[in-house]
Amino acid sequence: MDKATINHHNHEKDHDHNHEHNHEHEHSHGGKFAIIMFFVGVAAFIGGFVLEGSNEQFANIAFLIAVVTAGYHIILEGVGDTIRNSAAAKKFQPNVHFLMALATVGAIAIGNFEEAAMLIVIFAGAHFLEEYVDGKSKREITNLLNMNPTEARILYADGSAKVVPVDQVKIGDTLQVLNGAQVPTDGIILSGTTAIDEASINGESMPKEKTVGDEVYGSTMNGSGTFTMEVTKDSSETVFAKILQMVNQSQKSLTKTATLIQRLEPKYVTIVLLLFPLVLLAGPYVFGWTWQMSLYRSMVYLISVSPCALAASAVPTTLATISNLSKKGVLVKGGAYLSKLQELKAISFDKTGTLTNGKPVVTDYAIANDLNEDEIIDLVVAMEKQSNHPLAAAIINKFTDRQEVAVTIENEVGRGLSAEYHNHSYRIGKPSSFANASFVYKTQAQELSAEGKTVVFVAKDEEVIGFIALMDVPNQYAKNAIAYFKEAGLHTTMITGDAKLTGEAVGKQIGVDEVIANVMPEDKASIVQEQQQKYGSTGMLGDGINDAPALVTADVGVAMGDGTDVAMDVADLVLMKNDLSKLVYAHQLSKKMTRITWQNILFSMFVVLFLVTLNFLGKMDITIGVILHEGSTIAVILNALRMLRTPKKYL
Repeated sequence: MDKATINHHNHEKDHDHNHEHNHEHEHSHGGKFAIIMFFVGVAAFIGGFVLEGSNEQFANIAFLIAVVTAGYHIILEGVGDTIRNSAAAKKFQPNVHFLMALATVGAIAIGNFEEAAMLIVIFAGAHFLEEYVDGKSKREITNLLNMNPTEARILYADGSAKVVPVDQVKIGDTLQVLNGAQVPTDGIILSGTTAIDEASINGESMPKEKTVGDEVYGSTMNGSGTFTMEVTKDSSETVFAKILQMVNQSQKSLTKTATLIQRLEPKYVTIVLLLFPLVLLAGPYVFGWTWQMSLYRSMVYLISVSPCALAASAVPTTLATISNLSKKGVLVKGGAYLSKLQELKAISFDKTGTLTNGKPVVTDYAIANDLNEDEIIDLVVAMEKQSNHPLAAAIINKFTDRQEVAVTIENEVGRGLSAEYHNHSYRIGKPSSFANASFVYKTQAQELSAEGKTVVFVAKDEEVIGFIALMDVPNQYAKNAIAYFKEAGLHTTMITGDAKLTGEAVGKQIGVDEVIANVMPEDKASIVQEQQQKYGSTGMLGDGINDAPALVTADVGVAMGDGTDVAMDVADLVLMKNDLSKLVYAHQLSKKMTRITWQNILFSMFVVLFLVTLNFLGKMDITIGVILHEGSTIAVILNALRMLRTPKKYL
């Protein structure tokens, strides 16, 4: 046999960290009753407008009805919230509704009934629109609640079955899931085969084939098959329950900009009210206006400087972004973390299960030419089927539909698997266990090892006759994701417990800037701290319990794929699939969110300055002020709605 002649098959694939924010964003206007009253107010306003030319008294009554019906909630909220907030803060804390209530009362006091009605109707309409946007975002985020399982079909030892509330199911119970039914909780399939729609967990629209031994998740939808499962988690600890916890948290945590705007609103309104007497007095004494004109201009001033558009600049944008991401299988604990995501200067990745698939696969193999390759592979598979080594599964999965070979193996520590077959001794083991391997095989093993692959030799009567190389290959999204972050100016680092040679081989394939190998789990957090000191704001991606300390340490922690409960608990973002393109999407959307927020802020401030200037030049009345001011609020909200749309290139 010519040992130098080998048939070589290359099968390599191408492949401040505070998590709690006290925030309330409520514009509850009394639900359906307030909406009905709003439309009554609109009708009264139209009626007043029609009557204005023929009967001014009836027209004014209609305008007053419009103010009361369309704006009662604004007046009550303005006065009520101001009193409650002031009492709680022990200082004057007015809001924008209080400002609008004053402007409306002032307009009525000087006899401008039509303008008072127009102010309140348009203001109420703008805020109902803002409520709609916020509500739509929250509904899309929390529509998961409707998927929360309520019942389970439990199987008892005597063969009987009973439908019980899901919170009565215990770990270890056996459940039956019928075709088309909802999976009640997390568990493992005991019998049966089916396809399950896991969109509620990972955003993936294609059903996933499941069979005995596979994991299933509560809230997912079973297809046409029926199966039995063993419960592995309490209903309060399932993956879906963790998702709901994150969803609830996401609505309480806003971006720093949104939080700042909300914090500044009462101060801003207070300053506006303190300046009101000065504006009123400036009319007669500076501009030479009559007292009536000065009071009128003062009302226009209140409307012009009202921060309605500014208040709506950030919150709808943030909620719409979180909603968009949730539909794509990216869960965010709050807008604050989206702000931090787009501010990152460096990002670190765990290797196994994050940048790679987490399971080794056969990439190369070779059997000497003068032997029957099929017969040797059949024997290798038969031997590996009796082993529990992680590499055995990869070899079996690579070589499917093989001939059955009856063989008994012996597993020797340091030597691998050995067996007697047709009066010959066969062994599968690591290269270092073979003293007499030929130069060709040794060279081949060294070259493959330099590529980060694990090599095992196959020997017949202690003479090496072939090899199999295996590797945990990069996942299909890793290379493009790394390229994106590098192009965006982020320093990319791969952190791995693997040997330096293996780590650098994988790092070279996917293009990371830096590889840190031979890392113990407890050292990952300190590496993230070093990155923070060197580069600034740093993100960390991981999928296991050993990544949790690093996820907490990072400015933004991201849990990958199926992840562990601990990783989900401590992470700021969770990608429900092991798909790095979802993180790229989140980063791009966070940058767009910031752009839209600042567009809204600058636009709203420009409108305020523009209206105030026109007012003092005598070129503004209440009607134009209301239309332009509330129009700017509506424009800001509609601009925020853009965040609900998925850009065409991601459809």
